[in-house]
Amino acid sequence: MSNDLYDFVVVANRLPVDFTVADDGSISWTRSPGGLVTALDPVMQGAEGAWVGWPGAADLDHEPFDVDGVRLVPVRLSDGEIELYYEGFSNDTLWPLYHDVIQTPAYHRTWWDAYRKVNRRFAEKAAEQAAPGAIVWVHDYQLQLVPAILRELRPDLRIGFFNHIPFPALEIFAQLPWRSQVVHGLLGADLIGFQRTSDAANFVRSVRRFTDLTTRGEVITVPEDGGERRHVRAAAFPISIDSRQFDRLARSPEVAARALEIRKEIGNPQVMLLGVDRLDYTKGILHRIKAFGELLADGRLTVPNVTLVQVASPSRENVGAYQQLREDVELLVGRINGEFGHLGNAPIRYLHHSYPTEEMAALYLAADVMLVTALRDGMNLVAKEYVAARSDERGVLVLSEFTGAADELVGSVLVNPHDIDGMKDRIVSAVEMDARDQRKRMRRLRRRVLEDDVEKWSQAFLAVLSAVPAHKVSA
Repeated sequence: MSNDLYDFVVVANRLPVDFTVADDGSISWTRSPGGLVTALDPVMQGAEGAWVGWPGAADLDHEPFDVDGVRLVPVRLSDGEIELYYEGFSNDTLWPLYHDVIQTPAYHRTWWDAYRKVNRRFAEKAAEQAAPGAIVWVHDYQLQLVPAILRELRPDLRIGFFNHIPFPALEIFAQLPWRSQVVHGLLGADLIGFQRTSDAANFVRSVRRFTDLTTRGEVITVPEDGGERRHVRAAAFPISIDSRQFDRLARSPEVAARALEIRKEIGNPQVMLLGVDRLDYTKGILHRIKAFGELLADGRLTVPNVTLVQVASPSRENVGAYQQLREDVELLVGRINGEFGHLGNAPIRYLHHSYPTEEMAALYLAADVMLVTALRDGMNLVAKEYVAARSDERGVLVLSEFTGAADELVGSVLVNPHDIDGMKDRIVSAVEMDARDQRKRMRRLRRRVLEDDVEKWSQAFLAVLSAVPAHKVSA
């Protein structure tokens, strides 16, 4: 193990790899899936830094090790901590609360205690790896206390935090019993990034409500020891994808051939609708399938002319709300297929799997209409992947107005997924859209996605964070 310290440290709930330790102490690893890993991979490849995170399994305790030029620093979590900190407070308290209480959050003090304990462990690991004056970039809702703990341990650091999910309105955030502690935890950062301007504004309103700090626009003034003042900025930095790489992948002959195979496998319908989501109650999967079923019942869409392919990758299967969602989705799909299907022609092809990037690119290229109908979403990178894949300038993106992507992707067909009748009308208009209108919209969408890629996102955030003056540290 090297004793080097790093000028750039990422802190996230997960490491970018899943690894196991053999009996002889050797490490085997595979790159782990997930939007954050995908988004940060180009950044980490260009920087010799360290990444602090959980390795993906309980009770794995290992010294830091190097993968592809990046120092990976595992944080050990026990079975109990995974249950309380991750499945409990992070995903059964914060996740539903931050997504506008689509599902009722649960508030348990034991979960909060575990969250505090684990956040401190992450912060301590990051403090050990950071060189004097280093930049430390903390990610997402699982680690909202880390910035303040890091500030306490290492006041010399420049600390950034990025919230990948929505930040709720004041009236919703106020429900959290530990709201003040979370606000103060985030204010340990010098720069707090959000997906949308409205999310940043929600946070600033919460600061005004639950602290006595002075705010001016997106800047919060925090007094420090010795009479010094620190200025914290809360601003929007909408995340994106490695769109050029995805564009190149989708242009490959192999992906193009696979797209044709997919159309053949589902019976060569006139129109293929596609949904790609984690199986999560925030994604509006039930609303989408309900709308499609009603369109079949109304005769506005017919089988086998139109087929819906729904990819729902497994997610948080130990959380009760997700288990119930899977049952509800599969029941609804079965009812619609039973009522409207024919021998050899199912109106809905439901796929409860995760797929490699190449297969996803082929699915995007095969689809005539992409349905992104999330009830609430910080950004939604699937929408951007679909656009990046469509170098043929065909296809229509139907996009929920409650996604961060809706602020950027002008040219999509916007929908309110709670309005089933309205969504049905938008789906039909997308199905019937002529090629000229498709090209006009897709060109505009592709310009935006290809210009504002993940590298531009990370550079914009890090440029602001790097400009923060070095912090004075008392002797």
